Amino acid sequence: MTRSGTPLRLTEREQQMLDGRDGEAVALCMRLVTAVARASGASRLLKVASAHVDGCLYHGRAGLDFAERLVATGGRVSVRTTLNVGSLDLLHPGLVRDKEIAASGRRLMEAYVELGCEPTWSCAPYQSGHRPAPGSHVAWAESNAIAFVNSVLGARTDRYGDFLDIAAAVTGRAPDAGLHRDEARRAVLVLDLSGVSRALFEEDVAWPLVGAVLGARAGTRVAALTGLPGDLADGGRTEDRLKALGATAASSGGVALFHVVGVTPEAPTLESIAAPGAPTVSVGTAELRAARDELSTAVGDRLDAVSLGTPHFSVSEFAALAGLLRGGGPFSDTVDVWVSTSRRVLDEAGALGYVDPLLAAGGRVLTDTCTYVTPVLRPGTGTVMTNSGKWAWYAPGNLGVDTVLGSLAECVGSARAGKVVRDERLWG
Repeated sequence: MTRSGTPLRLTEREQQMLDGRDGEAVALCMRLVTAVARASGASRLLKVASAHVDGCLYHGRAGLDFAERLVATGGRVSVRTTLNVGSLDLLHPGLVRDKEIAASGRRLMEAYVELGCEPTWSCAPYQSGHRPAPGSHVAWAESNAIAFVNSVLGARTDRYGDFLDIAAAVTGRAPDAGLHRDEARRAVLVLDLSGVSRALFEEDVAWPLVGAVLGARAGTRVAALTGLPGDLADGGRTEDRLKALGATAASSGGVALFHVVGVTPEAPTLESIAAPGAPTVSVGTAELRAARDELSTAVGDRLDAVSLGTPHFSVSEFAALAGLLRGGGPFSDTVDVWVSTSRRVLDEAGALGYVDPLLAAGGRVLTDTCTYVTPVLRPGTGTVMTNSGKWAWYAPGNLGVDTVLGSLAECVGSARAGKVVRDERLWG
């Protein structure tokens, strides 16, 4: 019996999986899926088209034991399954100084590949060809990926975390609950941003700040946003903006779905997605500025490093960075500049000539992982500048550093100057 009092009904095929007809690994995964289904009040399971797994990031022995048990008992994913970042850059394993993380993290990554998952090693699988069709049901983990696939691509996933993500991938099933259902996808809050300067929205720094405000206002609720410019057919620019928005909203508030009216696929009009009586809140430039200041914990202009690519850098972001770097000077010797990205994007951007300007300026590329989850920053690093609201949200707690949130152009200018440089005219 489910929490709602409605019995969970399994198909004959699903009951066979639960009974062990397909082996121990499938039965274990089906026990997990059905337990969550009952707890969430689902009356049935859904077939999922794909999965994205976050459990490949090493957090301790339990995750490694679980993955290796699935491998040992014959586990294999039954749907397309991509992998989130791991705990080390497999192309440059020496960057990780912690030997336990390096060894156990590698074993965990290898176990998930043995289960048949694609070694994408990216928090942004949608930039590496994994783009489910609108309306399809999927089982995705990783907070920014969940927000993106729900909001920007219009596929449907609930929040899937470690163990449940791979269980859904192995069984090809997920509970018919949460954001898989129409009623849960309606906006219960509307944020009106029409009062914000159009010029500010042309700056990349505005978009994570909208996400920070959204996270603070909405928490885990679904919200609609009005007054934002955008066109998903504009060659990646709007996708980069919405990626930054969703990642910050997911980190600061647990947002898993947002609608941008007139832009995202489920929101052609406000009336089409707003729940009856949904209140409207006006958001202005001052609130965005306050969010920027809250995500900037550093005092003074000291700068030790710049971190870009959280979520992973896209090809269009590499193009924008290359444009800022060409014709300019190198980075200061006192500032380390890192860009985190996936292997596929690195290959594509490199072939287009977008990576060479970064390397020539003295920057470095990190693949397979991210600078806020893996200890690659130099010991003694105190202040880090980023254009990522997600990085700024997590890094102080994860790494013990102070942060400065700025635009991509401000990050480049600061890395060259060797100190924090900002254009405060943006906020006038």
